[in-house]
Order: sequence, then structure tokens, then C-alpha cells
Amino acid sequence: MRQGVRLEPLLQAISDFIDEHREIVEQVRRDLLRGLRRPKTGRRGLTPQQVLRSLVLKRVKNWDYRELRERIADGMTLRQFTDFHCQPVPKHQAFHRDFNRLTPDTLRAINDLVVQAAVDLGLEDGSKLRVDTTVVETDIHHPTDNTLLWDVVRVITRSVCYLAAALNLRRFKGFCDRRRAARRRMQEIQRMTTRQRQGQQREAYRSLIGIAEEVVESAQVVLQNTSTANGKDLPIWPSRASVTRSRTIVTWEAASSIRRAAACSMASKWPTPRRSIPSSNLILT
Repeated sequence: MRQGVRLEPLLQAISDFIDEHREIVEQVRRDLLRGLRRPKTGRRGLTPQQVLRSLVLKRVKNWDYRELRERIADGMTLRQFTDFHCQPVPKHQAFHRDFNRLTPDTLRAINDLVVQAAVDLGLEDGSKLRVDTTVVETDIHHPTDNTLLWDVVRVITRSVCYLAAALNLRRFKGFCDRRRAARRRMQEIQRMTTRQRQGQQREAYRSLIGIAEEVVESAQVVLQNTSTANGKDLPIWPSRASVTRSRTIVTWEAASSIRRAAACSMASKWPTPRRSIPSSNLILT
């Protein structure tokens, strides 16, 4: 929602929409009762009206659960809109628990309701809608030198394959897929014991860096050979965008691989300061 928009007219419009479309309240009620064995017994929780209106208020103002609870408890206007009135406002965990019980179809209907109310008031045109998504935790590997070099080989090769597919080519002449060799060198370094690192680590790193530099040089040749391709040479418009995007990715990864290879203190064709990537305990001469 645009900044500087008064909240009261929008809340009034949303309240009128909710009163006119009672089916969305029933949809929220079904979601809250879904999976309960005896819904009519137990402690009294939030009503469907309170859940619906509180969720709309949270989406409009982009508040977190704690701030939502505090604002509703402190403001008479928000108490009236959320149907709490003089009732005690529960803790923020209650809002979080009930909001999570809503199905995607119900959330989609609520979003459509808010957008329609904003369009009717002239606050938005409804052509674009921006919402915050939930952050999802994922695993990433520790950025060691050997895994970073393996990432360079893997991503550059994948980007070149995308570029070849965009140009309707099976492969580029002179570009070899070295992902298997790079993965084996990376795993070899990862599995070395402390005693093995003293005598075998240097040669393994030399081999891995050589593979990475070979892939970088081949990717740069591919970029030079495809740089003359203009819009007329490409088959369809989406392929032009794919070619441009792939060229950008390959160029960026080539520059990153140069910095990472130089960080291993190996004599490289492209001298680069060591501070460009996380430092390593490996010292090679």
C-alpha cells in the first residue's frame, strides 16, 4: 500500500466489503474448525470475524504479530474494526496460531478483498501487488577454497549450457564439461586427513585450480564467439533474453573464479588481492 494513505477510509471500505461478502467469513470459520474433533468444547478462541479483520490489518500495515497485538490493544478505532471492542486482546501467539490455520484459497480471497477495496477508493489501480513472503531456512556449505572452485566450475558450465540451449545448439565447440573431474578433486581435498594434507593437498589444489582456469578460458572464448550474435540471428524473442542473461552470469562467474583461484596463493595468470574471498589457512608456494 502506498505511503501516506489514511487508514480510516480504507478500513471502513474493507469493513463494508466484509459485511457484503459474508461467504469469506464462513470460509475462515471452516478453516479454523478444520481438523478439530470437538470444536464446540474447550476454551473460547478468536472468532472468524476477529481473525479475518486482524489479518487484513496486519497485511495493510505490514506489522509483525507483537506490534499487531499492541496496536489493537491500544487503539479504540482498531478495536472496533477488529471486533474486539472492550474484550481483552490475546497474546501474539494466538494470532500466529489462527493465521496459520487458514488455507491458501482463503488467503487468496482475503488478498483480493483488500485489493478491491483499495481500487474502489482510488488508492491503487490493482495492476501490481507487492507482499512480503515468509523466509525459508536452507542449508549452505562452508565457503572453503575447494568448494568455491567447484562452485565456479559447476555454475559456469551450467550457464554455458543455458546459453547453448537458447541458441538451439547441442554444445559449443571447444567447451568441455569438466564438472566430474572438478567434483572428484573437491571431494578428494575434503576427505584428506591431517597427515595426507601435508603431502597431497598441494597437487590436488593445483589440479583443481587448473580445471577452474580451463573452464574460465573456455567460457570466455564462448562469450567472444557469441558476442557477434544480434537480434536477427536469434530464433525468438525469449531466447534473446536468455542469451543476454547467460552471458552476464558467465562473465560474472569468470571474474569470481579468477579471484578465488588467486586466493589459494597459487601462481595464477590473474593476480588478485587475497581479501576478495574468505581467508584460508592453506599456504602454497
